[in-house]
Amino acid sequence: MDTPMSKRKGKGMNDDTPRIRPATAADVPAVHAVTDAAYRPYIERIGVVPRPMEADHAADVAAGRVYVTGDPQITGLVVVEARPGHLFLESVAVHPDAHGQGVGRALLHFVDAHARALGLPEVRLYTHALMWENQKIYPRYGYEVVERRTDGPYDRIHYRKRLDIV
Repeated sequence: MDTPMSKRKGKGMNDDTPRIRPATAADVPAVHAVTDAAYRPYIERIGVVPRPMEADHAADVAAGRVYVTGDPQITGLVVVEARPGHLFLESVAVHPDAHGQGVGRALLHFVDAHARALGLPEVRLYTHALMWENQKIYPRYGYEVVERRTDGPYDRIHYRKRLDIV
């Protein structure tokens, strides 16, 4: 199945653009490993296990919500869900060994393209208030803070990014 960025070349991309594809059942162990590696450092800081670490990765993959990058080893992934009026970005995870290589940037651009392909005018996400690295990243990609809200043990900052639909 082709997705908005499932091919290496395309408008505005070059051969160095990571290929992003839907995850398969065979990818579930790697999805779990990358998610764990990406979020584990936050446990001590935020005082709880980040929700993506507790997700049912097999169910998310089976539902077509997970997209991965990295060949032959998965280095990053996103978990998305189309909702009325927006695409919800539930998780973006990049293995620490792949930090600084453009994996996160490619995944965020993929999410935008995927939302546009679905005709959705907005992407929404949240991050824990103590994950301050994310609070620096998301505004650079056009996200704006909508609200700060406590959901159970999670102190979350909610973001949105409005997209031009062509």
